[in-house]
Amino acid sequence: MYVLALVFVFLLAFLVEWLSGCRLIRKDAGRVGAGLIQTAMHGVRAGLAYMVMLAVMSFNGGVFLAAVAGHAVGFLVFGSRVFKKDDDGVGLDGGDYRHRRAGGLRSDLPPISC
Repeated sequence: MYVLALVFVFLLAFLVEWLSGCRLIRKDAGRVGAGLIQTAMHGVRAGLAYMVMLAVMSFNGGVFLAAVAGHAVGFLVFGSRVFKKDDDGVGLDGGDYRHRRAGGLRSDLPPISC
């Protein structure tokens, strides 16, 4: 059961990083639709990040390491330059609709802050 909890925390942290770097909004999406999608994504990401925080607050070293590993692997896959795809992130109206992440990558959501 303990190993299942560690895997769950790892996957939660990994999912938070995926949501931080994913692009679900199409370039031709309207402003209202894009805003609603961004708001929903932000709410889900914040909720998942709080769940990871609550797990870490159990003061269990294994849970802490699983959370850190999940964030690290998630960032490696979704936020680093290792798997970077070229995309200018410019919408049809010429506006910059994506937020910059480390390494110049873009995301639909702004960086998470504490």
